[in-house]
Amino acid sequence: MSKRAFISRYMLIIKKLRIKPYASFEEIEEYLQHQFEYLQMNDENISLAFSKRTLQRDIKEISNLFGINIIFSSKEKGYFLDDGNSDNMNFQRMMESFDLFNSLNVADDLSAYVYLEKRKPLGTQHLYGLMHSIKNRIYIEFEYEKFYDESISHKQVKPFALKEFKNRWYLLAEDVKTNECRTYGLDRISNLIITNRKFAKTKDANVHEMFKHCFGITSANDDKPVEVVLSFDKEQGKYIKSLPLHETQEIIVDNNNELQIRLNIFITYEFVMELLSYGSRMKVIKPAKLINEMKKYYQKALKQYEK
Repeated sequence: MSKRAFISRYMLIIKKLRIKPYASFEEIEEYLQHQFEYLQMNDENISLAFSKRTLQRDIKEISNLFGINIIFSSKEKGYFLDDGNSDNMNFQRMMESFDLFNSLNVADDLSAYVYLEKRKPLGTQHLYGLMHSIKNRIYIEFEYEKFYDESISHKQVKPFALKEFKNRWYLLAEDVKTNECRTYGLDRISNLIITNRKFAKTKDANVHEMFKHCFGITSANDDKPVEVVLSFDKEQGKYIKSLPLHETQEIIVDNNNELQIRLNIFITYEFVMELLSYGSRMKVIKPAKLINEMKKYYQKALKQYEK
């Protein structure tokens, strides 16, 4: 059996336990049998020789490979996923990536079934090297191309975190020359060099706290977040409920006319651009400062259509 088929079986076991916690061995075995055709797509020579001993080996390998613990409950007489692992975002994204990879791999010619967005590489080839540098506090160097002036500059930085926003990855690092924390888009990094020089450990940067009240990749230094109240029409409100704008989102009003939410957030350029994208389907209720800023953008846009 190929390694890929093994991993597919591990993932199917995890998926089964996500669907039905406290599944018995017999239930897991039956689920794998139903997925047998799927497993064969990854390995034509696969045979479903599944036993309790096999399951125990799989549980051990799942823990080693993915850090996901599967535990047997004597009380419930079934297996379940440890909540500390199965609810974290890394686990969720791993499962999404696995499902996407295998779905795309099924068809020989994707064009007849799947319409992928054409886009430039996102710089994810740098992720492994950057994670290594961050964990081991290693200086890195690279060439960086800015979006606006298209200039390329050489950077030497102390990397300390990675952040994702709108399907793009960003490096958070301290510039050696200026000692300032900067954000670098991975898709604009080239000629990455992981040096052999280490930097001293400083106070760990709590990235979650840095961006807890931020929208996007811009952190707001010493400013304080403000209360923002937004009103969406009924249809747009459904999207906002299913995919919240921000982790601080709180629903105030939800009826047949509108969805009104409250956010505790910094008013950054990215946040304003996001609000503008909703057009007439969204209205800012408060604060007054944000209302005035939105009006300026709309007035400027309207002038472009005046003769």
